[in-house]
Amino acid sequence: MQVSMTQAIYKNFLGHAPDWYKQVIVGFLILNPILFYFVSTYVAGWVLVLEFIFTLAMALKCYPLQPGGLLLIEALFIGMTSPSHMYHEITVNISVVLLLVFMVAGIYFMKDLLMYLFTKLLIKIENKRALSLAFIIASAFLSAFLDALTVIAVIIAVGLGFYSIYHKVASGKDFNIDHDHSSDDEIAQPSRDDLENFRAFLRNLMMHAAIGTALGGVMTMVGEPQNLIIADKASWGFGEFFIRMSPITLPVFISGLLTAYFVEKMGWFGYGAKLPPVVRGILSDYNTQMDKQRTKLDTARLFTQALIGIWLIIGLALHLAEVGLIGLSVIVLATTMCGVIEEHSIGKAFEEALPFTALLCIFFGVVAVIIDQGLFTPVINYVLTFEGKTQLVMFYLANGVLSMVSDNVFVGSVYITEVTTALHNGQITRDQFDMLAVAINTGTNLPSVATPNGQAAFLFLLTSAIAPLLRLSYGTMVYMAFPFTIVLTLVGLAATYFGLQELTDVLYNLNWINHHVPGEAAGAASAH
Repeated sequence: MQVSMTQAIYKNFLGHAPDWYKQVIVGFLILNPILFYFVSTYVAGWVLVLEFIFTLAMALKCYPLQPGGLLLIEALFIGMTSPSHMYHEITVNISVVLLLVFMVAGIYFMKDLLMYLFTKLLIKIENKRALSLAFIIASAFLSAFLDALTVIAVIIAVGLGFYSIYHKVASGKDFNIDHDHSSDDEIAQPSRDDLENFRAFLRNLMMHAAIGTALGGVMTMVGEPQNLIIADKASWGFGEFFIRMSPITLPVFISGLLTAYFVEKMGWFGYGAKLPPVVRGILSDYNTQMDKQRTKLDTARLFTQALIGIWLIIGLALHLAEVGLIGLSVIVLATTMCGVIEEHSIGKAFEEALPFTALLCIFFGVVAVIIDQGLFTPVINYVLTFEGKTQLVMFYLANGVLSMVSDNVFVGSVYITEVTTALHNGQITRDQFDMLAVAINTGTNLPSVATPNGQAAFLFLLTSAIAPLLRLSYGTMVYMAFPFTIVLTLVGLAATYFGLQELTDVLYNLNWINHHVPGEAAGAASAH
């Protein structure tokens, strides 16, 4: 049957995304100009934000870059914001863009070391609860220095490596033979049961690692993209950021570990899956074979990558350069010392980061819409009517609720921009600003584990190659994150109300942090 040009265009539109999804996006594109010109620019702005959130929530149907980008392009054309304002938001946050581009790519060239370490971790620790805690602690530590998105990219690569090794052997093939691990057709019983149990086991580890990135990511200025934006606005260095966050982040970290132990012990919310003995045997054999085949060249690469990792931690801790530039140095050092000199070999490292970097630029475009249409202004003004601890709690909750349904990067970006404006307008003092910045950072980072669209690392995991292999859907992630959402949110809230002001005063008295003057806050909000 011959296809008409109209049908061909429709079929090409958003590719193999479901028809209902295509029709919804087309409906959004028709609705937005009508609302903007004939109803209310404010209403149209909020509808656009909700539509964008919808594209994030439906990330498994279609990567959000395409539908979200279409919505933003239309918003630019009808005047919800301007290209210059979007460009301004991107340039103001160029450090975040550089972080994503260079740091994720830099860690790609250290995957040998990380694969080696996590494989040893999996083989050596047989107790599931201990292994879960080890994964959380390891991913939290790495996230504090490498950015949560980078760490989850590594964890995905490790998990994919484990999965493909077992899938290959279960299909009757040798370790070194090419194999399509997306199809289970060659796997028969009882291997298929073992595969399902292994999937459940890896789902547990992936979620623990993702939670770990949230626990570690909230602690430092490089842990999450919005942290860097907040640190820049507040003129905080790496050490000051960590110390200012500690009254909330340290009790939250401990509570996160206890929650992980408890859900594993009780087997609740999909946790508690054990590694099948046959799978452990295969992974152990693979580990032994790799150890035997490892040459001095391979060992030298691991040693070199370990030294580069030390440089990375020192460079970030002392803030020797912008985070993205340190990532660029990692690329140069790792490729030089590991013999990666062909352009196409280097290009592979950027495949993971660039789609999300493009999506982040779309986020900043939506931020421009939010600012131009004043969407958050009533909320900000309402929250600023409160005083003292109540004001901190309200900011924490406002950021938390929006980050649950939205993305914490642009929620954090908008709120810290609005608070910076309030500081420059004399509505708040500099000490208030610093406390609110802590509440914004923790508010965007902790409750946002509720949904994949709330955390960049969670969304990255949801849209990665491993998610469909492990049957890790949007709903599954929300369900498995639920106990952590409740505990982290409530503990963070309690720490904000009962300890933040008092402990910050103690830190001032100890001279671990100093009072800032108003002029130190980096640039006021855009005048667009």
